[in-house]
Amino acid sequence: MASVDLNLLKKLRLETSASISDCNKALAETDNDYKKAVEWIQKRGLEKAEKKSDRETSQGLIEAYIHGEGKIGVLVELSCETDFVAKTDEFKSLAHEVAMQVSAMNPKDVDALLKQEYIRDGSQTIEKLVKATIGKLGENITVKRFIRYEI
Repeated sequence: MASVDLNLLKKLRLETSASISDCNKALAETDNDYKKAVEWIQKRGLEKAEKKSDRETSQGLIEAYIHGEGKIGVLVELSCETDFVAKTDEFKSLAHEVAMQVSAMNPKDVDALLKQEYIRDGSQTIEKLVKATIGKLGENITVKRFIRYEI
């Protein structure tokens, strides 16, 4: 294996928010191929998410989102394992993105929501977005429920 390019390590860390050790391993195992390293990080995040899927999620937050000059309103309950993670910017951002998704796509239930293409990136689903966040934060995250109002 070649030595890891520190500029690529920094770029990978900033883009993926993965740990420095994961970024280092990804670059080492892919011989500093940045695109392959990003894929390695994403795959590792999904594997981490699968391992955490049976953990209880009793903490979290409720995100409120209003769209269309007050014509559409959404409440989303997003849960995680600890209050510490619920207070992170990454978790709050995920809650906001999920609320915007519900506003835009009006899914019938949580299962339908998780299977939808993400409105900001059609190459991934909401479920993959949640799992990627699980990989970054290291805790199980679930969309418990949501409600959407429209005038």
